[in-house]
Amino acid sequence: MFYRENGQFKTSYHADQQIFPIAQDRIAIAAVLAVAFIAVPLLASEYLFAAILLPFVIMSLAALGMNILAGYCGQISLGSGAFMAVGAYGAYNFLVRVPGMPLIAALLLGGLCAAAFGVLFGLPSLRVRGLYLAVATLAAQFFSDWMFLRIGWLTLNSSSGAVAVSNPQVFGIALNTNLSKYLFCLTVLALVALAAKNLVRGAIGREWMAIRDMDVAAAVIGIRPMYAKLSAFAVSSFILGLAGALWGFFYLGSWEPAAFSLDISLELLFMVIIGGLGSIMGSFFGAAFIVILPIALSQLLPWLAGLVGMSITTTAASHAELMIFGVLIVWFLIVEPHGLAKLWSTGKQKLRVWPFPH
Repeated sequence: MFYRENGQFKTSYHADQQIFPIAQDRIAIAAVLAVAFIAVPLLASEYLFAAILLPFVIMSLAALGMNILAGYCGQISLGSGAFMAVGAYGAYNFLVRVPGMPLIAALLLGGLCAAAFGVLFGLPSLRVRGLYLAVATLAAQFFSDWMFLRIGWLTLNSSSGAVAVSNPQVFGIALNTNLSKYLFCLTVLALVALAAKNLVRGAIGREWMAIRDMDVAAAVIGIRPMYAKLSAFAVSSFILGLAGALWGFFYLGSWEPAAFSLDISLELLFMVIIGGLGSIMGSFFGAAFIVILPIALSQLLPWLAGLVGMSITTTAASHAELMIFGVLIVWFLIVEPHGLAKLWSTGKQKLRVWPFPH
């Protein structure tokens, strides 16, 4: 009754090819953007910006990049943290070494550096697949750690590989508050998500999905596996590099190679699996699950312990968070292996016929 396409006639190809062809979807997206850009800045506290909103926005962008590679093209990668590191250090070098370099240009150039790095380590995908490819991309993680620790030129001769960015500015506007950082990162996320949605709906996105479903059959019908796989690595790595630059510039402020360790690569993989492989919306759901749940558990466990008259140490609470977090991930993958995006899709299908039974 509330989510029906009845009466919504398409009279042109342009109308039929809209990103959101159903009016209810357009209204819902407009409402979400209004809340994110207007209501949240007015209502959120400094703690909410620093601890939840900023990491959620940036990790959503990174999960989006990971989903293009693993979800849409079917190429499993464990080098996402390395691509983020290359983007962060690349943008840092462009910003520091080139006089008058605009921040946006530095971020984009850092993303291009990550894209080139991703294509280089995506070459094994032409010969291997599955777990073998995951191990091959894992080499990118170890190589980036070595590179930023041992090649002093990349870090302005910092012995530990640590670098720092202070007072970033866009068009002369200082981004030195959590609100301004959030709005800038949210704008980047919205633009990249729009571009990614158009990509996966177009010819290149269909090639990625054909390679994912059956690469031999895709090659038979004329799709070039080399072009499809390497383009997926390039686009995915560019988005990951852009997310890494935002993570370093706006969330960390100062960072070292350990900030982009294997842990962040695994977190991104969990995000796209939990959120839903091959779904733009699933990237947001997965990022919300991974970012918000540990914070919620850290607040909930001491409260529950107090209800039963017990006290829990910080160490015990940290261990309990990891255990509960792992159990929830396993349980969720058993109950809904297609991710949170599948639940979202199922809910929309039910709304189409509500209140009538199937």
